[in-house]
Amino acid sequence: MSATRLMVLGVVRIHGTAHGYLVQNELLAWNAHEWANIKWGSLYHALKQMTKQGLLTAQDAGDGSWRVDYTITPAGDVEFLRLLRSALAHPEHRPDALAAALGFFTALPRAEVIELLRSRVAALESERDVKAKQSRQAAERPSQVGHISELFGLWVHAADSGIAWTRSLIDRLERGDWTMADDDPHAFGTPGSGRRGTT
Repeated sequence: MSATRLMVLGVVRIHGTAHGYLVQNELLAWNAHEWANIKWGSLYHALKQMTKQGLLTAQDAGDGSWRVDYTITPAGDVEFLRLLRSALAHPEHRPDALAAALGFFTALPRAEVIELLRSRVAALESERDVKAKQSRQAAERPSQVGHISELFGLWVHAADSGIAWTRSLIDRLERGDWTMADDDPHAFGTPGSGRRGTT
């Protein structure tokens, strides 16, 4: 899944209209360059590509500058929500997809996010069980596997950590933390909601 695609669509969506420099500044404010594989030149390419795909519309700003303003289309909104739901429900080994989704999860209803996160827990548990079995098998033949068996232990630990963190987020959502789309139609991540999230 492309975290860049999700983030670009999400930033344009929350601002209603956004130019490339605004998208870049927004993601810089999130330190996205540190946790996502974003190259700033690729943001402009992504904006143009998604315009060609009908996910965004582009219009000259009309103020004498070279600036191009982008808005999200209905197809872009569908793609944004698809990417967001997928990133919440399906764990990946790269953290950028989940990190991007955490920037926008309040755009969905609370019950839906909880259900997506429960799917994530189930997937992580399944993955953990597979890696735990591989770890046990490796321990039975140390002369063949050697120190490579440490990888299986790392993967089991990472899955356990992911499960614990996801369950804690589910708990926070169930007790009412964060303003979600069904609490307020202008919750952060919804169209036109701007930059600030609310608790």
